Amino acid sequence: MNNTDLPDLTGIKLLVLDVDGVMTDGRIMLTGNGDEIKVFNVRDGAGMKYWKRVGGRLAIITGRGCQAVQKRASELDVDFVRMHAKDKLPVLLDVLEEMNLTPDQVAVIGDDLTDVPMARVCRFSAAPADAVDELKSVATYTTKLPGGAGCVREVIELLLKAAGTWPDILKRYFPDDEETD
Repeated sequence: MNNTDLPDLTGIKLLVLDVDGVMTDGRIMLTGNGDEIKVFNVRDGAGMKYWKRVGGRLAIITGRGCQAVQKRASELDVDFVRMHAKDKLPVLLDVLEEMNLTPDQVAVIGDDLTDVPMARVCRFSAAPADAVDELKSVATYTTKLPGGAGCVREVIELLLKAAGTWPDILKRYFPDDEETD
């Protein structure tokens, strides 16, 4: 799908992210004492900050959970973190009720079968390049980049450009430019 095939994305207020396979490459590393180690992409994190800077809200809904996820979410000012969500759609609907939002105001990025129900109800859904085919078949957009390698940033830039707010981000870095597209 190219950008001309996308639905109107100007009303997206919430970006919902899975963790393993989206914010990370899906590998799980455990220390000898059982602590989980995750590797996050710094550009994804910067993109999440940009999303917040223009008024977007963030939620993480993941089937697993660990301190690393909570720590990263705190660093990035994620509004809602829901871990150990084996059935993600009811969790999403609870978050939306809490935020007084509808699925039409939501973009979601997932990578596996557990993300399909969320992808089917949200206005915009994305699947990383290495997501399962079943999710790709229902997603609005498949990223060029795989999970953990910048797919979150790719989607955020797509959303910000579609909403016309990407130039607002660029002004901070190109303050003397009249027009930055």
